[in-house]
Amino acid sequence: MIARRVIVRGVVQGVGYRYAMIEAAEALQLAGWVRNRHDGTVEAFAQGTTEAVTRLIDWARRGPPAARVSHVEIVEAEVDEALSRFDLYRSE
Repeated sequence: MIARRVIVRGVVQGVGYRYAMIEAAEALQLAGWVRNRHDGTVEAFAQGTTEAVTRLIDWARRGPPAARVSHVEIVEAEVDEALSRFDLYRSE
């Protein structure tokens, strides 16, 4: 199992990005969370199999149809055993 923290820049707020990411993550059976940040980015934490996390990162580079992703930053993270599903977190 691996974990990654992802910061997505571009037109990613107000376009359904977080909800679409939750659907994508659930389909991949990932645990983690996603939230808007006050600087206009979307931040996510995802953990699961290497293949599933990689597929979610690939999805994050595109996002839902209305999004315009300009950059995705990926940081290795520690697995959080307390997470069992993929949730929407409050904005930071």
